Amino acid sequence: MLEYSIQARRIDDHGSLAKTKQAEITLDTDMKGREDAFNPAELLLAAVAACMIKGIERVTPLLKFELRGVEVKLHGARQDSPPKMVSITYEIIVDTDEDEHRLDLLHKNVRKFGTISNTVAEAVKLEGVITRVSKHV
Repeated sequence: MLEYSIQARRIDDHGSLAKTKQAEITLDTDMKGREDAFNPAELLLAAVAACMIKGIERVTPLLKFELRGVEVKLHGARQDSPPKMVSITYEIIVDTDEDEHRLDLLHKNVRKFGTISNTVAEAVKLEGVITRVSKHV
């Protein structure tokens, strides 16, 4: 079983800092919000996106799937009372010449083996599509 740890501490009433390994990230914990840091909802969306991209990195060699790049766009909807995320939608955009069947296979693998996306999908409606970058002209 894998285990993960981070440490987070309040810097001041405008932000906090999270650390793990040799990395750190500034957290938007200011009640007014701040433009230069991810707030908790954005961190959740970023974690899902990172999970999907990492999943693609993991399965492309196994599937012998050729790609030039990947972008993931996510949108979360939050209700006020009680405060919680109620849905997350995503679009995975792949720059590839692979056919539609192979693109669907990549999507199925990403959804099946994503640790964070599977965890989030147990708690909130998580739906999305995989598309390709428009053909280069």
